[in-house]
Amino acid sequence: MDTVRPCGCKGIRSCLICEAEYEISRPNLSEKLQKSKSYIYCPYCNKLTPGWDASEYKKHPDHDRNLVDYPGVYIKLDFLKEDEAEELIKALDNLPWQASQSGRRKQNFGPKCNFKKRKLQLGSFDGFPKTTQFVQKKFKEIPLLHRFQTVEQCSLEYDPKRGASIDPHVDDCWIWGERIITVNVLGDSVLTMTPYCGPLSRYNLDCVSNYDLISDEGMRDNTQSLNIDDNAVIRLPMPARSLMVLYGQARYKWEHSVLREDVTSRRVCLAYRELTPPYLGNGEHREEASEILRQATNFW
Repeated sequence: MDTVRPCGCKGIRSCLICEAEYEISRPNLSEKLQKSKSYIYCPYCNKLTPGWDASEYKKHPDHDRNLVDYPGVYIKLDFLKEDEAEELIKALDNLPWQASQSGRRKQNFGPKCNFKKRKLQLGSFDGFPKTTQFVQKKFKEIPLLHRFQTVEQCSLEYDPKRGASIDPHVDDCWIWGERIITVNVLGDSVLTMTPYCGPLSRYNLDCVSNYDLISDEGMRDNTQSLNIDDNAVIRLPMPARSLMVLYGQARYKWEHSVLREDVTSRRVCLAYRELTPPYLGNGEHREEASEILRQATNFW
């Protein structure tokens, strides 16, 4: 087992502090990815345009070249009002932060999960902070989030002084459902998507074939579609106060990351997760999740 360093990092996951103290050499992922063909996602037309600088979406509708389709992404700009974001940051900073890996800090509210053994426990979970309740209520404004029930809410802070980042990964597929929500409260940033071509056993992706997924059918026109075989890099803008949902192909066929170079000011976001079908409704594991779902309606 990797030893957790005082800064919260362990193993190959590092921040600027432990890299200097322990003389850790970290590859420059951004530099490597920029050698690949890259696209920027435009939240206004919901399509890709060639490029790397994610702020280029602001040129809409004056995109330079032919647009490309990329299913499984929904971005709502200005999801939070300015005063809502300001009050939310104050509320989060009144709660204790814990050191996490790769220079981040976190506040986690949800059940205990053992992803390797596929074990779910209530643990100390007793609901969510009441000061964040309005965010979940606003999900009702988004048709894509119909019947979404939050079971995990995680606050994440990225500090450029610590070189905060998160490595490419797919959120676990055994317990966390299809819709992956990020509310970017403070600080503009970018989510970088890269094709995942590894074994289905990793991230518990072998579970996905048993789920009914949200269909993209009828949501696209005749625009050329980008798929996993194109081996491209996708840059999804995450402006302050925006909401992002990953689902379908973007959720399961692509890894997502936040590059160190894309954290230029303090960034605070809220990540929300739902349960997979076997733990909901008439699913075979619904009894295991019943108390967790009950606590998930509690705000203290």
